Amino acid sequence: MTTEESILNKIQILITNHFDTPEEAFSFFDADGSGKLKKSEIKKLLEEAKVSGFLRGLVSSKLIEGYDKSDDELIDWQEFKAAVAKIKTT
Repeated sequence: MTTEESILNKIQILITNHFDTPEEAFSFFDADGSGKLKKSEIKKLLEEAKVSGFLRGLVSSKLIEGYDKSDDELIDWQEFKAAVAKIKTT
């Protein structure tokens, strides 16, 4: 299993085990209620998913880079939903 697959798997386990829906997970990690996840909120999600501290900064940047279609360096609900859909197919 690649590192990417391993991280995506950890995020899937977190969402499945601790939240009823992906929407609930998104709302939980959207600490400031802005409707978008900033890098620090994504790092918190990764921390809760048990991704090592060494990788959290890099992975949060890569997630933003890979899924931020609006190019605002934030992950909105639609972008989060696309990431969750990718997780479900891996």
